[in-house]
Amino acid sequence: MRRFAALLLAASPALAEVPAPVTDADYGALNMAEVRLGQLLFYDPILSGNRNVSCATCHHPRFGTSDGLSLGLGEGGIGLGPDRHIGTENIPELRIPRNSPALFNLGAAEFTRLFHDGRIEADPARPAGIRTPMDDEMVTGFASVLSAQTMFPVLSADEMAGHYSENDVSKAVRSGRITGPGGAWDIIAARVAAIPEYRAQFGSVSAEIAAGRAIAFTDISNAIAAFVAYEWRSDTSPFDAFLRGAALAPEAAAGLRLFYGEAGCANCHSGPFQTDQSFHATAEAQLGPGKAERFESHSRDEGRFRVTGRPEDLFAFRTPSLRNVAVTGPWGHAGAHLTLSDFLASHGQPAALASYRRTVLLPDLPDTKPDWAILDNPEETAAIAAAAAPLRPLSAEETGSILAFLDSLTDPTALGGRLGIPGSVPSGLPVER
Repeated sequence: MRRFAALLLAASPALAEVPAPVTDADYGALNMAEVRLGQLLFYDPILSGNRNVSCATCHHPRFGTSDGLSLGLGEGGIGLGPDRHIGTENIPELRIPRNSPALFNLGAAEFTRLFHDGRIEADPARPAGIRTPMDDEMVTGFASVLSAQTMFPVLSADEMAGHYSENDVSKAVRSGRITGPGGAWDIIAARVAAIPEYRAQFGSVSAEIAAGRAIAFTDISNAIAAFVAYEWRSDTSPFDAFLRGAALAPEAAAGLRLFYGEAGCANCHSGPFQTDQSFHATAEAQLGPGKAERFESHSRDEGRFRVTGRPEDLFAFRTPSLRNVAVTGPWGHAGAHLTLSDFLASHGQPAALASYRRTVLLPDLPDTKPDWAILDNPEETAAIAAAAAPLRPLSAEETGSILAFLDSLTDPTALGGRLGIPGSVPSGLPVER
């Protein structure tokens, strides 16, 4: 802890949770040839069933590596960010049920659980070292949890795969063929391998591929994960400078004292990336189709409970990292708040559900599940409220100070990206800018 941080702690002994500065040791080593290859794959729509959606569609640097929408729109969408809307073809069957999460610092070693419900997490007891919804069918070869996470959206009909009978990938997904020859992942890998530039770049990354081994789906996933880890590493914000010895602006310093002190924010938003990597029920408003199987009619999103089945995990969601949080809205696991101040006012306040204002960014999507089925049902809303332990409310002055502190977590280097958006991709498909 450097001089200014040490002085702050001396003045406020209760601030014991203020972390040490982030260092290179918090991250894994990267192969830059693999990083550059991953950049192209991240922005290339060839990974989607209909060749019209890339990873960047829902995780674009223009929108803080999210998409600027409350609930995203992948397959069937036209445009980018808040302007994205459906066309007349390939109309989605459902909304994407959760807000698109930001990608900052996911290459750090401590991120071993991903997605809002942590349904992908490190598990050394499993053959692949990763527990996922695929259970024992999960293939080996993913270099990390981040690598595995990056590739599950390609299996989602409403995100990237496309709908029944639209393409070879969606047909494989609907018939349950994910791994192995002719599976969805194999089809995508074959598409990429058919492009000479990709084959050459994979050969520069892997001696085995250079010697003739086929490009596997996990090779693609690992490259994208390497790019995400490099491109959006975020540890050069004013807060990081403070931890390394610089002064913090007075209002941000006041917010830091609250955040790590009496407001109790750091009880969950702890550590160098402001997350305990755990799950908590905080009475967040839910909208959209919920997290349900296609054969289920409910619109409920029970969060971590769907993974563990433990009653104490009902409506609990993973504590998000707060790096660059000021620019990653809408906020909440369902994007229920268009301003960070509104989110803070209702966060952990079960009573606030009754007065929630339905101001969201949702592309029009007719003839699907109603968006407000849960909040229109008093019993469902009461269940969400009952699962949460109320947090200490903030005054207007305290909210302003904490917002100033959260703004100090904004990192222009990470927001801009290190490699940026490529001019083109080897498939020749359009790159979203």
